[in-house]
Amino acid sequence: MLNKNLISAQTEKISALQQTILGKLIILFAELLFALPVGFALARFRIGGVAWIFGGIVSGALVLTAYRILSKETAEPNKTVRKIGQLLVGLVVGFSIAHGDMSALYSQLHIFIFITLFLMLSGIGIGYIYSRISQTNLLTAMLATTPGGIGIMSSIAADYGKNASVVALVQIIRVTTIVFFIPILARILAVNDANTIVSIFPANFFSTDLLYLALLALSLALTFVSISITNILKIPAAFFFGALVVGISFNYLLNLFPLLADLDFKPPFLISLIGQAFLGISIGEYWGSKPSLDKKTIVYALIPVVMTIGAGFVAAAIATFLTPWDWLTCMLVAAPGGSAEMILVSLALNHNVEIVTAGHLVRLIAIHASLPLWLLLFRYLDRLLPNSGDN
Repeated sequence: MLNKNLISAQTEKISALQQTILGKLIILFAELLFALPVGFALARFRIGGVAWIFGGIVSGALVLTAYRILSKETAEPNKTVRKIGQLLVGLVVGFSIAHGDMSALYSQLHIFIFITLFLMLSGIGIGYIYSRISQTNLLTAMLATTPGGIGIMSSIAADYGKNASVVALVQIIRVTTIVFFIPILARILAVNDANTIVSIFPANFFSTDLLYLALLALSLALTFVSISITNILKIPAAFFFGALVVGISFNYLLNLFPLLADLDFKPPFLISLIGQAFLGISIGEYWGSKPSLDKKTIVYALIPVVMTIGAGFVAAAIATFLTPWDWLTCMLVAAPGGSAEMILVSLALNHNVEIVTAGHLVRLIAIHASLPLWLLLFRYLDRLLPNSGDN
C-alpha cells in the first residue's frame, strides 16, 4: 500500500512538472540534451545544415513520450519553443541576406502571390475530397488541409466547436513530411553544385571576444524590441519577421557610427544550431504529446498530405516556366508549410536564400491577412454542402 501511495505521489509530481516555468525549462533542457547529440550524429552522414532540426524532432517526440508514460497524462506542446526558434533562425537568415539584392524580387511579387493562392485554393479542393473520404466535417477538413500554422488552424477549429485534434494531426503530418523530405531531396538535387556545400561546423561556431559578445547582446535586445513592434502591428509570424528585420538592418545601423563603420557582424553558428533544434523540438513535441493514434485516422490523414505536397510540386513546376529560377529554388518557394524550415534549407545549401525568404514571407503575410475572408468562405461552403460528419 505504501509503495502504491509513493508511486502515486511521484506521478503527481511529474504531472505537475510541466505546469511550472521551472518544469518547462527542465523539459526543454532535457530535449536539448537529446537533440544536440542526435544532430551531431546526423551531421556525420552529410544530411546537411538542417540535421539539427531532425535531432530536435526526435528529441521532442522522445522526451514528451517519456513524460506521458511516467505521468500518465498528455503533455501540451510548448508553443514558446517554436517562437524562440523562429527568433533565432530569423536573426541568422536576416544577416545572411543583408547584402543581397532584394529590389529585384519586387518584379516577381505576382509569382509569390500566385503560388500562395494556388496552394490555398488547392487546399480547399483537397479539404473537400478529404471530408468525403474520411467522413469528416467539411470545415474541419478545410482547416486541416489549408497550409497555415498548426496552432492557428487548430485553435480556430476549437473556437468553432470542430475537431481540433484532427486538424492538428493533418497539419503536423504535413509539416513533418515536408521538413524531412524536402531537405533530403534538395540535397540530392544540389549534390553536383560545389557552391551549395556549406560546412556543418563553420569557423564562427562561437566567439568569446568581448566586443563580439556585446554586439550579439545588442542584436538580441533590438530583436526583442522589433518583435514587440511587430506584435503591436499584428504582423504574422512576429518572432520570425521581427528578427529578420533586425538581421537585415543591424550592420547598416552600425555603419552609421564612425567608430563601428568597419564592422561586419554575423551571429555565431551556435545561434542557428539552437534555433534549428528549437524548431525541430516544437514539431517533435506534437508527436510526443499524442497518445496512440488509430491507424485508420493516420491513413486518412496521409491522403490530403500527399495531395498537398503534390500541389506544391505542381506550383513549383508552373513557377519554373514563369520565372528564370531553377527547379530547386521553385520547390523551396512552393513547399507547402514549414516556412522557417524551408528558408533554413536554402541557407544551408547557400541557394537563392533571398528568393526563398521573400516567397515564404509573402505567403505568411497573405495567408494571415486574408484568414478572416477564407474563414467566411469555409463556413459558407460548410453550410452549403452536405456534411459527412459532426466534427
